[in-house]
Amino acid sequence: MTVVPAHTPVKKDGAERCLVIHPKLKSGGSRTRLPDIRLSEAVGLARAINLDVVHAEVVPVQRRRPATLLGKGTVERVAGLLAPRRNGNDRDGGNGAEEDDDAAKISVVVLDAALTPIQQRNLERAWNCKVIDRSGLILEIFGARARTREGRLQVELAALTYQRSRLVRSWTHLERQRGGFGFMGGPGETQIEADRRQIGQRITRLKSQLKSVKRTRQIHRHARRRVPYPVVALVGYTNAGKSTLFNAVTRADVTVRDQLFATLDPTMRGRDLPSGRTVVLSDTVGFISDLPHELVNAFHATLEEVCEADIIVHVRDIAHPDTEAQKEDVHAVLLELGLEDAVGGGLIEVLNKIDMLTPEDRENLVNRVARSNVTVVAISALTGEGVDSLLGALDDRLAKSAQLIEVSITLADGASLAWLYDHGEVLERHDDDRHAHLKVRLDTANAARFARRQKQH
Repeated sequence: MTVVPAHTPVKKDGAERCLVIHPKLKSGGSRTRLPDIRLSEAVGLARAINLDVVHAEVVPVQRRRPATLLGKGTVERVAGLLAPRRNGNDRDGGNGAEEDDDAAKISVVVLDAALTPIQQRNLERAWNCKVIDRSGLILEIFGARARTREGRLQVELAALTYQRSRLVRSWTHLERQRGGFGFMGGPGETQIEADRRQIGQRITRLKSQLKSVKRTRQIHRHARRRVPYPVVALVGYTNAGKSTLFNAVTRADVTVRDQLFATLDPTMRGRDLPSGRTVVLSDTVGFISDLPHELVNAFHATLEEVCEADIIVHVRDIAHPDTEAQKEDVHAVLLELGLEDAVGGGLIEVLNKIDMLTPEDRENLVNRVARSNVTVVAISALTGEGVDSLLGALDDRLAKSAQLIEVSITLADGASLAWLYDHGEVLERHDDDRHAHLKVRLDTANAARFARRQKQH
């Protein structure tokens, strides 16, 4: 058993106290992540919904128990941690002095694993408190953070899909403390779980509404294509610094916190590159290991922004001890989206948070970047170091994908001529009485947009 102390508990008004457990599975668990790092991430997820973590530990599991996942001895030991400790001996007839404050108020156990409905119910009965697994915890965070209509619809769909399989649950007395979708329990929240048919009807309505939202997003994408700016999507593991980089590049004011899933709803802003080209940057939701498959499906419409992007920028927290495993998780999601070319070397890799590295680690990183066969840029989004190099890399990528086209445009079509000068590099031009004949270098995205523009004339 490895115990990782939580930060010094700070009593927060309205915050429930919880215990976090990461089961270290002998087989079937993560082969690339260190258990202590995975536990630390689970603690961060719990704190992201204002839970007050008073104890966190890694528990070895030799084999998965169908009834409880954990072994009988572990279940009993945790029950002892949760039971209120009293001054005096109750068996001797003591009146039970004041309860230990930490133990008395632990009302939630977060188990950093996927639990079956039966396992969750049995653990709740054994521990006499609320139990939520990793999927439920992530869904709770998303439910509390989503702000746009689309985001709320997507999260509710994921939440109901998750809840529909858990109608066996019986723990319902905990009060609601925040937003979200009630995986923490609360009065009146079990009606939707008591009627499977009602959940199914709601899911059907949500899917219909999301189809409408998806059509609206397609209209918006078509509108952006008419405004010929290449789209650059920032992707990466949660808390890798995407929003900080987004703000540094676009001078926007997207919420930035040292917190998992601080950004859920996509944001887009324009930025001029050193060459004068204009690109649109998209800040997307962060990925995470073992993301609930319900969320992957529900957020497909949002992730389509990544699929439609002209350039994908993978932002990595290079100072994180688990950075390589995080990279694999991001690549896995991109592969699920059908972006094999990007994963195979078509994306730009940004190694963020170099300000947190030691001088020796920074020197090693510089040598590593120099030897890389793919486009890699080392930056600090917080201090701004390396951001200009990233903008230059975006320029270079767009230039490499450029096409040389020859066009003849009537002199009366001043709008098309202006468009070419604004969004391409005019290499040659000669005019006759009625036409302008040009040789223009355009990137792939703008070449396609210009072709569509000409068809419309």
